[in-house]
This record gives sequence, structure tokens and C-alpha cells, in this order.
Amino acid sequence: MKVRASLRSLKARPGAQVVRRRGVTYVINRKDPRYKARQG
Repeated sequence: MKVRASLRSLKARPGAQVVRRRGVTYVINRKDPRYKARQG
């Protein structure tokens, strides 16, 4: 699965986690909840 460029930039933020659930890729950030994204 190709990871979108927007997810890559969010991944670099402090506190960010990349999680895969049921084939959907999420970026979650507990430290700064504004930085959320999903793909798939």
C-alpha cells in the first residue's frame, strides 16, 4: 500500500503514531490531536 505524502509529513511530528486497523492506515497524535489523518 502506498503511503500518502501527507501521512509521511504527519509522522514526523512529535508524539505521532502510525497505526493500521483493518487495512486502514491512521496517524494519531495524543500530544497534539489536530494532527490526525487516515488513508484507505
